[in-house]
Amino acid sequence: MAEKIAKGARVVGEQRTALSVELSRRYEGGESIRSIATDIGRSYGFVHGVLRQSETSLRPRGGAARPGTSD
Repeated sequence: MAEKIAKGARVVGEQRTALSVELSRRYEGGESIRSIATDIGRSYGFVHGVLRQSETSLRPRGGAARPGTSD
């Protein structure tokens, strides 16, 4: 679990760089933006923005197809 970041606290410089590396690693490991946001105590939009700034390749919306569903 990552350290919680105070809501509204500015995250800049080295702290933001370190955070973007950690968030990218977690997201690329399969964790969702929403679960990361809940874990660190920030909004979905904040996490999404950090991932976009770090040029992390974002997955398409909707997640993986559920087994047993027909197309």
